[in-house]
Amino acid sequence: MVLPSLVHAQSADLVLCDRVAADPADPDKPADVKGVPDVAPSDIATAIRYCKVAGASSRRALFQLGRAYAANKQLPEATATWRKAADKGSTSAMVELGVLYATGAGVAKDDEQARKLFERAAQGGNPRGVSNLAALSGAGGAPSDPAKAREMLAKAAETNAEAQYQLGLMLADGSGGAKDDAGARSLFEKAAAQNHPGALERMGAFTQEGRGGPKDSAAAKAYYERAAALGDEDAKKALKRMECPYVIKDKRGNFVTNLCF
Repeated sequence: MVLPSLVHAQSADLVLCDRVAADPADPDKPADVKGVPDVAPSDIATAIRYCKVAGASSRRALFQLGRAYAANKQLPEATATWRKAADKGSTSAMVELGVLYATGAGVAKDDEQARKLFERAAQGGNPRGVSNLAALSGAGGAPSDPAKAREMLAKAAETNAEAQYQLGLMLADGSGGAKDDAGARSLFEKAAAQNHPGALERMGAFTQEGRGGPKDSAAAKAYYERAAALGDEDAKKALKRMECPYVIKDKRGNFVTNLCF
């Protein structure tokens, strides 16, 4: 008679942990959990309380507990918790640990250890692991391999919005292979359909410019508005530019103001 109550309590803890501390880009996150870009200061105590309980049986909750500790500037606790989550297979925790080693935040800077963690995350299908691995020089200063990063992202992009967005950026820039605006736009569109803020902003830009497909100012504005509502700063700036497209300059060519309508 007691067990159902315990199971219910554990699941309620995980629900609350997800609500305040889930990472939108975490591959472990269920599709029906929205996630938050950062743990809000007002939610830190709640996140620590419920994620700590849920973390006893959920690696996702452990990773999220690390996020809460990091938001509370408790870096040693965040590091220890992410290690536990990584040991249980959390690729997002591997990425966060890799970032700590790459930057020397709270641990001794170690590019080789960072590379190993990013590789593990990338092999597990985590798009941030792939993109960070591509950005990080290997041991001895060896250059990163954008072509390999593209290949790894292509596999992750079959199911993951963040991977679709990251691969779209590589195709748009011609990084690691041929430049492909149409392919980039298609990937951004897929990720945008899943409410990925960056992809929504990129779809706004591509649609506004007619890049890789039809030009449509009204559709571009709608994409920007959706991205801005999710907190994307570039989208907010793009909307402002659409409202105030004319730049007034002085006789020296210096910016004075924008003319809005």
